[in-house]
Amino acid sequence: MDEELYQAFITESEESITQLNNSLLSLESNPDDTEAIDDIFRQAHTLKGNFGAMGFDNAATVAHAVEDLLDEIRHERLDVTAERMDLVFDGMDLIVEILHDIEENGESTIDPTDTVEEIRAAVEDGGDAGNSNTAASDEADRESVDLDSLAADCVDTDALDATTLTHAHVELDAGQMKGVDAGIFLSSIPEDLDVVGANPSRDAIEDGEFGDGFDLFVAERDAAVVESELDGLWKVSAVETTDASDALAAGDASAAADDAPATESDAEGDAPASDGSGQSADGDGAVDGDSDAASEDAPGVNDESEGDADEAESTESDEEPESGKEKKKEARSISAVKSVRVDVDQLDELHELVEQLVTSRIKLRNAIDVGQTTALDTLDELDKISSNLQNTVMDMRLIPLKKVFDKFPRLVRDLAREQDKRVSFKVEGADIELDRTILDEISDPLMHVLRNAVDHGIEEPDVREENGKSRTGTIRLSARRQHDTVIVTVEDDGSGIDADAVRDKAVDKGVATREELDQMPDSEVYDYIFHPGFSTNDEITDVSGRGVGMDVVKTTVESLDGSVSVDSEPGEGSTFNIRLPVSVAIIKVLFVQVEDREFGVPIKYIDEISRRDRVQTVNGAEVIVHEETIFPLIRLREALEIDSPEPDDGMVVRIRPDDRQVALHCDGVTKQEEVVVTPLQGPLSGVGGLSGTAVIGDGNVIPILDVSTLALPADGEQAMREFDPSQLPDTAEEAAD
Repeated sequence: MDEELYQAFITESEESITQLNNSLLSLESNPDDTEAIDDIFRQAHTLKGNFGAMGFDNAATVAHAVEDLLDEIRHERLDVTAERMDLVFDGMDLIVEILHDIEENGESTIDPTDTVEEIRAAVEDGGDAGNSNTAASDEADRESVDLDSLAADCVDTDALDATTLTHAHVELDAGQMKGVDAGIFLSSIPEDLDVVGANPSRDAIEDGEFGDGFDLFVAERDAAVVESELDGLWKVSAVETTDASDALAAGDASAAADDAPATESDAEGDAPASDGSGQSADGDGAVDGDSDAASEDAPGVNDESEGDADEAESTESDEEPESGKEKKKEARSISAVKSVRVDVDQLDELHELVEQLVTSRIKLRNAIDVGQTTALDTLDELDKISSNLQNTVMDMRLIPLKKVFDKFPRLVRDLAREQDKRVSFKVEGADIELDRTILDEISDPLMHVLRNAVDHGIEEPDVREENGKSRTGTIRLSARRQHDTVIVTVEDDGSGIDADAVRDKAVDKGVATREELDQMPDSEVYDYIFHPGFSTNDEITDVSGRGVGMDVVKTTVESLDGSVSVDSEPGEGSTFNIRLPVSVAIIKVLFVQVEDREFGVPIKYIDEISRRDRVQTVNGAEVIVHEETIFPLIRLREALEIDSPEPDDGMVVRIRPDDRQVALHCDGVTKQEEVVVTPLQGPLSGVGGLSGTAVIGDGNVIPILDVSTLALPADGEQAMREFDPSQLPDTAEEAAD
């Protein structure tokens, strides 16, 4: 199998399954959602066709069974119930399992028989009567069809130069690949049969969008010949033909009535009066009755009197459609390709080359003497080109959160069903973009947070009702962009986190002493839920109780240079905030100096730079005061264990409070620069206060600080707990003093 085709098949199938799951959830919550129904059948048909075309019949069989069950629902022969939707979702899960098997082994040996039989049984148990009635109804409908009207809709009788028209209703014994069978049938129709119309359209027939059969109109062949030619073609089970030539006469009469002058029309209308037809100037029946008589004589007259005009019009009409086709073709060629798929390995290689280019650019600038004007001008041009290339590559790596978010509605639905809970799941900000590397890693942490929200957060319906809440809980997953950071929030309106239960568990685990925990505010105690092996659920279930999950959230997020925090209100719910960089690798940093060494602080974390004289003492701790908020001071010399005397002066870098409510003290700041960050590997990966390293222009390696893990002095933590804004000086002059 062609590797490129194989990968495209896997990717498109995964996208179709995700979209189909979400549309099924929409249908389950709103059975009257016609848009969801339409999208479900588009996606299911695509899945079935793709699996069948690639030769994976087991998945195609499941998709076909699911499609049949949903077809009963679409035609209102079956109602949407949780049990039937469970069967549909079971079918989707099996398709996913087969797809993963194909991805790993190149083929699948999974037997879908049991699942397919369950789905088929649901169709037969609930739809037998409906199916028979529908068959009878379809037959009755065909008998009552007005062939003239149907032909007028399907055949351009005005442009058709024919004297005979035959209608054929064809029924196919189509298999699982309905569209494929129909396509083979259409392609096998003999060339001497001029098919001038179809109901539904040929495209729809080839897509399998028809019931047991469809209608064809054939020109210049009588009914017996058409039936003989079509009977015996691919998958044909029945052919019923009818002479529909009257539709041509009706079309000609209509055209004549539209084109003829009023006097001619009156004259033609008088002609049949001698037959005793009882003509009436305003009688509809007389006009309809006259049309046939007039149409029998009209062709000869029209051919004589309007031959030249018809010939001229024919020439015009032949040219115009050709021109229209050319315009259509040109329009398609201009807008056909708007995006391309890029292999991730190639994208990563391109990204590495850009990183090398940025590093070389920095080295080159440092190597050039300031006096070399021409060289500097050339370097400025290189700066511009490489910056644009860098921005383009970084944008190429950005992928909407939708790729991850779309998987979660189904997860929440299934967890809620397992626990007999009712949950309304809302998603916002799915169009916010993140670097592909970060997006790949964030899926599992978000899954754990959502599982926690369903299991620990949302109460059972009866409990919620007793507490004066709606029986249906709400979980909201949202994302928003803030500078170079994306904040992903998961909030629920459940029971909240019991801080005392967390304290008890922390003591049992030996994580902290009772005295330390009692002194901590609840907001700090909540952070213990991220400790490895920590769980407040005493009962082990498939969802929780083993103490794994939330520690994965913290570990993974911090490895991405992000942070996670939790806030809760007992009885009201909980909110988890996950802060992530939009991109890792190339970032802009501020160089800070400690003794004779330099460190990098990511610019995205910095809120303000000031002199040391702004440092105050509150509750015995050194702090920076900003807008009635204190930022405890971290002296980098102490945090990084640099053994040298503290200078009398220095600079203070205040960190954004959303990232961490602290300020960093250093000897000085030197410059800002873009650098390529390499994460710490091996034994160094767990070093507190450092997130990676960067090679700068002179070849030196600069450590990049991790502001979230720099050690905060104990008096600073205590000061934040006991802080009272009334303790602050009343004026700026007092603060300076």
